[in-house]
Amino acid sequence: MTRLQIFNRGSLAATILTLVVVVLGAFVRLNDAGLGCPDWPGCYGVMTVPQTEQQLDFALEQWDDTPLARGDEQWLAKAWKEMAHRYVAGLLGLMILGLAILAWFNRTDKRQPVKLPWLLVGLVIFQSLLGMWTVTLLVKPAIVLAHLFGGLATLSLLWLQYLRTRDQGAPDEAASLPSRPRRRLRRAGIAATVVLILQIGLGGWVSTNYAALACPDFPTCHGEYWPEMDFRDGFTLWRELGKNYEYGVLDNEARTAIHYTHRLGAIIALAVIAAFAWKLWQVGGLVLRRMAIAVSGLLLIQLAIGVFVVVLSLPLWLATAHNAGAALLMLAMVTALWALYGRRPGTDS
Repeated sequence: MTRLQIFNRGSLAATILTLVVVVLGAFVRLNDAGLGCPDWPGCYGVMTVPQTEQQLDFALEQWDDTPLARGDEQWLAKAWKEMAHRYVAGLLGLMILGLAILAWFNRTDKRQPVKLPWLLVGLVIFQSLLGMWTVTLLVKPAIVLAHLFGGLATLSLLWLQYLRTRDQGAPDEAASLPSRPRRRLRRAGIAATVVLILQIGLGGWVSTNYAALACPDFPTCHGEYWPEMDFRDGFTLWRELGKNYEYGVLDNEARTAIHYTHRLGAIIALAVIAAFAWKLWQVGGLVLRRMAIAVSGLLLIQLAIGVFVVVLSLPLWLATAHNAGAALLMLAMVTALWALYGRRPGTDS
């Protein structure tokens, strides 16, 4: 097996692990375990979770306003969930660093990307800082949202790295299209991806502001199609430091504005992404049509999950699946854009 093949398979493995990290992060957040450990990178001063009497006494002495100090019976489970997320994220960081080092040693191979692997190393370092700030700034919504975007960016770039180093390169179908339809497809793909990113951001804002059940009914919200909402307070991105944002600080009207905007965004996302999938189906051959099926199928699944999350009052497994679906839909969009824009290995480093 060549170094490039090892790099390619390592990129695929790292992509899968990143998906696990993203979904596990959502699971931790939905379990209200983001502050299960009040410090970083350890947990109550140890690199696991306090277990001995001495460790527990030290934790109680140093951290006087935490689930442990308040006698929360669930604190141990929350702490282990948070630490499990950190362990897996740490393993991912080591994998990405290893891939960057391998890329450097294989830099004489024209098919080997070198800049992208080191860009990913920088992104992972920044992600680590965001993870630390998530804890030290008490799950501040803007930081949590940035952490989510960083995770999705890592996932997308690793997948792109995998696609770039496959032997077959970009599919030939898109290159064989006439220039005008290809340009239209590219514009539609970029528009659909931007809309998807914005919609994922809205979903993250819903989650980090604890607004998932702000509208308990569907398709109405509190029995109305335009309920009382406070958009100004709901979309204030940066709030005061030092406040604990766990469980949210917004009133009902602000949370309703966030939730309802996410619903409206879902309608726009449905229209724009479905239109892109339809264009892929119309002009493409077998490969592009398969991509159209993947994009449209994941889109419909996401919409269905979103509805059932509300109707079933936010079951944990379904809310976690909603985050996983968003990540998979992003990967499908990256694949489609690679097919429309990508170049064969060896044309860029």
